[in-house]
Amino acid sequence: MTKRTRMLGRPTLQAVEALGHQVAAARRRRGWTAAELAERLGVSPGTVRKIESGNPTVAVGLMFEAAVLSGVELYGVQPGTLGEVVARTADQLALLPQRVRTQEVEFDDDF
Repeated sequence: MTKRTRMLGRPTLQAVEALGHQVAAARRRRGWTAAELAERLGVSPGTVRKIESGNPTVAVGLMFEAAVLSGVELYGVQPGTLGEVVARTADQLALLPQRVRTQEVEFDDDF
């Protein structure tokens, strides 16, 4: 089975790198070594290095877990208030249609 290479846009790569740098800074402020964060995450120190360098191949859930454990604010809110963000976005989703279908556009080509 061949491995597919996925191309990511510059804003995506920059966002992953920024989050990684925030994790690294927060970890250092807490006085943790990369090995200590790795132990808390249940991963190798090499994976922590990938997270902190902004490697986009790291699972998004693992990136977020590293951020939460390090004390990084996600979405500009404290970790304890993320439930409010989830509730607010769920309310917004409830107002939108559940399915989105392609709308057929009729062209008026009678000249």
